[in-house]
Amino acid sequence: MSKKSKYPSYSAGTVTINGNTVATSKKKKNNVTSSYNMGNTEKSIYDGIQDNLETSLKNLYTISDEKQQQWNDELDAYKKAGIEELNSIYTPMVNNLRDNIASRFGNLDNSIFMDNLNTITDKQAKAVSDLSDNLLTKQDELYTKEMQNRMNYITLLSNLNTTMNNNMLTYMQMAQSNSASGNAHNQNAYKGGSSGSLDGLYRTVGNLGSNILSFLASS
Repeated sequence: MSKKSKYPSYSAGTVTINGNTVATSKKKKNNVTSSYNMGNTEKSIYDGIQDNLETSLKNLYTISDEKQQQWNDELDAYKKAGIEELNSIYTPMVNNLRDNIASRFGNLDNSIFMDNLNTITDKQAKAVSDLSDNLLTKQDELYTKEMQNRMNYITLLSNLNTTMNNNMLTYMQMAQSNSASGNAHNQNAYKGGSSGSLDGLYRTVGNLGSNILSFLASS
């Protein structure tokens, strides 16, 4: 009777790319662990994503002094351009009115001039008020755009982080699958070897029984 074969040890699993082992699955005592092995470049990228994601989330609603000054400069430039445009419109209107009244009446102290001047200044005041409203709107637009850019950046980092984590999980699952395949093969081989030994035993016992029966029949 052949000796029963020893039950095979746990079969570890690995995933190798271009000669580098990127994922492993192995058993240590009673624990089965799977791990992903990063290269230096990949680790640098992964750490950078993690750090930037953490910083971006932490400072999402924080406006730095530098950013605030940048907005103020942009608003001042917008205001200056608006005032220059208003002056280019209303200053010639006042000058033309003054020259027209002076040439016709010889002086500016008359109701026609004052009425027309009041009309111009009222329109100018309305334009200045609109400019102030536009500055507030512009300020809101700058803040909204900044928040949108920040959210887009966070979304990009989050997507990159998710993609890398999914890739790691895929490779670890492949390593687990390789381990499971190896263990299944070992188990089947063990069962086959054990079954073969038992079959031999059964045949031996059967032959012995047949020989005894034949001996008894011939006696």
